[in-house]
Amino acid sequence: MLMEREWLLKKNCSMSPRQVGVAYGLLCLFLLVIGLGFALHGAWFVLVFALLDIGVLAAALLCYARHAGDRERIALNDGCLLVERVEAGQLRSIRLEACWTRIAMPDRQRSLIALESRGVRVEIGGFVGEELREQVAQELRSELRKTAFLR
Repeated sequence: MLMEREWLLKKNCSMSPRQVGVAYGLLCLFLLVIGLGFALHGAWFVLVFALLDIGVLAAALLCYARHAGDRERIALNDGCLLVERVEAGQLRSIRLEACWTRIAMPDRQRSLIALESRGVRVEIGGFVGEELREQVAQELRSELRKTAFLR
């Protein structure tokens, strides 16, 4: 019997990449207008600090953009538990045997779900809140029990 179940755990990004770009552009324009206004009145150092602000903000937004797509995908399919983690654009994939997988439920605040199978340990749930993490752990445990009974 083919059983499929999937969980997608990802960050809740409050702004789309386009919204971030528009906000950055408007802020840069605002800083440049202020900096140029002061520069025209002889205070060149204000323009220098405005340009420095623009550079630091660009670096912060690039870091934000790099991690905006971070996510974890857990798929239970035909006796196999696949854990895929995308972080900063890098994909890491681990395949565990469902019948040998043990789940260590989050036991304290901010602890992650630990999946262990034959000496391989992977922690999941770092991109979501505590309540959702506990819910996923319970659902995953229930689904793994079902697959164990079907074999």
